[in-house]
Amino acid sequence: MNNKGDGVVEVEREEGQNPLPKPPWLKVKLPTGEPYWRVKNLIDEHKLHTVCESAACPNRGECWSRATATFMILGNVCTRSCGFCNVITGKPTELDLEEPERVAEAVGRMNLNYTVITSVNRDELKDGGAAVWAATIEAVRQKSQCKIEVLIPDFMGNWDNLEIVIRARPDVLNHNIETVPRLYLPVRPQGNYERSLVLLRRCKDAGMTTKSGLMVGLGEEDEEVLSVLKDLKESGVDIVTIGQYMQPTPKHLPVARFVEPSRFAEYAAFGKELGFASVFSGPLVRSSYHADEVAREVGVTF
Repeated sequence: MNNKGDGVVEVEREEGQNPLPKPPWLKVKLPTGEPYWRVKNLIDEHKLHTVCESAACPNRGECWSRATATFMILGNVCTRSCGFCNVITGKPTELDLEEPERVAEAVGRMNLNYTVITSVNRDELKDGGAAVWAATIEAVRQKSQCKIEVLIPDFMGNWDNLEIVIRARPDVLNHNIETVPRLYLPVRPQGNYERSLVLLRRCKDAGMTTKSGLMVGLGEEDEEVLSVLKDLKESGVDIVTIGQYMQPTPKHLPVARFVEPSRFAEYAAFGKELGFASVFSGPLVRSSYHADEVAREVGVTF
């Protein structure tokens, strides 16, 4: 590990070498406490999936202890093979049409004021899962007053399918840009940078509060990060999240660098200068991390 003194810790790795220990600012507490286990038991009872577990999120203990969770709909098998993601890749076996009601029931029993819902990619479906997305939003609304943030896929650029989700009117619509254009092939091979920007612009033009996020530490340069922030601003994005990539398993892309907290603060300051309503930037930041607090910053009331 080589500290360059400019807010970046470069990781010098040879092929086959074991990952280096995480820097101290990436250490997290183990899950504990009654609220954590209550959330876990509710998720298990309703046979639900969460991105907290499927993506091996480092903040799971903290979030579940705060009685918050990010529900993942449309199953737990994704049709895409992103190089950073721990969600299972393969051919989904079924479509669970009862899932929206179970998500709504769990949200109601947790007495949530704010919930985040995401999904795997279901590119094999004609509508990409958009009907289930709309049904889930509607079911949650019927059972509670909870505000809803959705983290959606790109629907392969099928804007009719996107419109199904937009018409359901979630309170915040998130679609992650994930990384810089140069790294899309290894990081997000079935994605398309420009397509994601168009999606975000279409959502903003439809009157949505929009959000996007990216990871650093995959081999990008700081100048590329700043360029992505400019693109997101030009696409009408209101909220941006920036966090450190952490390799979930040895089969996934390695960490190319660890970015120090001071550099994340610089990203946030640059984003604020560009005019974003909120920039949540830090090593442990993820798309849904403290999403309720970020939503309040931009005027979502609950």
